[in-house]
Amino acid sequence: MSVPHWLPLTGHVVLVVLVVLVGVRVLHPLARRLGQPAVVTEITLGVIAGPLVLRLGGPDTLDVVVPADVHTWLDYIGHAGLALFLVGIGHEFRSPSASVRGRSVLATTAGALVVPLLCGSLFAAWVLAGDDPALRNDTPASALFVLLAAGLSVTAVPVLARILVSRGVMDTVVGRLAMASAVLIDTVAWVLLAVAVGLASGGSENVPLLILVVCVSAAVYVALRVALRGEAASRLADAHPRTTLLGIAVLAAGAAAALRHWDLPDILGALLVGAALPADGPDGPWTRAVRTVSRAGRTLVPVFFVTTGLTVFTREFDGMPWTATVLAVSLAFAGKVAGTYAGARLGGESHWDGLRLGVLLNTRGLTELVILQAGFSAGILTPALFLALLVMTLVTTAMTGPLYSLVEARAARRDDPVAPRMKEMARP
Repeated sequence: MSVPHWLPLTGHVVLVVLVVLVGVRVLHPLARRLGQPAVVTEITLGVIAGPLVLRLGGPDTLDVVVPADVHTWLDYIGHAGLALFLVGIGHEFRSPSASVRGRSVLATTAGALVVPLLCGSLFAAWVLAGDDPALRNDTPASALFVLLAAGLSVTAVPVLARILVSRGVMDTVVGRLAMASAVLIDTVAWVLLAVAVGLASGGSENVPLLILVVCVSAAVYVALRVALRGEAASRLADAHPRTTLLGIAVLAAGAAAALRHWDLPDILGALLVGAALPADGPDGPWTRAVRTVSRAGRTLVPVFFVTTGLTVFTREFDGMPWTATVLAVSLAFAGKVAGTYAGARLGGESHWDGLRLGVLLNTRGLTELVILQAGFSAGILTPALFLALLVMTLVTTAMTGPLYSLVEARAARRDDPVAPRMKEMARP
């Protein structure tokens, strides 16, 4: 009996996925011991996977371990997992914890967004002025400006949320302010990413397509909001949880695939679906379904990092771009912490809460990686510039835990603990 031609390919893909997921699980305890979020080890595994295989087995080993057709399927799986995971992030935009209002939120968000945008623009100006072929390609300068500005302004909502929960400060004044600001910042970052990709893939000639996609996406978003609101839809979701799970997953993956087909950031489709789903509280049927879908996608996100690493880090580099890396890390850290602190102080927060917020909003993690990958896929970032920004992402994310502990220790000595009760949010 002949073996179906697709069976060896399927087995190969499954084997590679299992190896990736097991490798991540092995590294997670190390991350916890170091006080780091798990995403740091996942990104690190993705970065070293390709070079490690090449170093251990030679230049032809990668084509045997991950041939082109297997890599293509891994890419599909990684992007599908990312889309499912981002449904939960989009849904977080509508959750009560992300809908805090007030002068403090607006001022903190403005500081944490505007100053890093300026720092990103300065970094882009430096790259363009140097005209280094390793850092600068023939992409439009406007696309590079917009992408780097967005990249240095990002705060990773999922990583930030895990840090806040692990430290027990999610329901404090600082925790709510940090989450509300992060959601607003990342909303702007996704829009800037779409603009950058549009400029890179056609400039003004691509604007009509971008406008059309935005209009269609807005119409689909409104239609979903209208169709799914009310008790009838909620009862159906509660009565048929498996169908609800499958529907959300298919809708998110389909929306992401549609945008990717038009060379637009696929993550926006998944975020849009998540934001359109009803926010019915922590125990509501829609929230339970989104949580399950997002958790399943989160399991597969490491595959996305590995395929990114195999795409970028299996080619020859002309050495580490040290100057660009140091400048990116310095501007990203200084811009985010200083801007957030200034905004928080203008919004009426204390000195120590301003420092806490600055350190927390300096977390980049997964969101930054998604933006960098989209910029690299669109041809805006060269491999060397991608590498510099990847190191910046890892360093700024890894800084968050130790720096927050340091701020807390200093604040405790000054008898200024983080506010424990949400009733303090009533202050203007």
